[in-house]
Amino acid sequence: MGNRTFTMIKPDAMKNGHAGAILDRILKEGFHIKALKLTRLSPEKAAQFYAVHKDKPFYAELVSFMSSGPIIAAILEKENAVEDFRKLIGHTDPAKAEPNTIRKLYASSVGENAIHGSDSDENALIECRFMFSALEEY
Repeated sequence: MGNRTFTMIKPDAMKNGHAGAILDRILKEGFHIKALKLTRLSPEKAAQFYAVHKDKPFYAELVSFMSSGPIIAAILEKENAVEDFRKLIGHTDPAKAEPNTIRKLYASSVGENAIHGSDSDENALIECRFMFSALEEY
């Protein structure tokens, strides 16, 4: 189990003014921010990031959504980071998310679910390097 994970606060949470509350919650849960940036994904970058889903029916909509507005990308550190962060953000479908998880509190649908979190240590490393390519130590 690794001690770093990757997250993105998605365009819906940014548009709805939830970024500050989400970052505050992440910090209160004991995660340390190792890198942080406000950016906007181009359709090409969003397509690259979500290429694992390219054969799924929701792929085009996902790419369009993720390039529709600004995001906050971050590398987070904490013991057992990936697993603990997945618990914190909750189920992809906010209707199925546990009470008081980020998605239960701030997501409106499966498609607009407020936040991304890496699903494995391996993907956390890949995603950190994708978004923060200039930081070799990540």
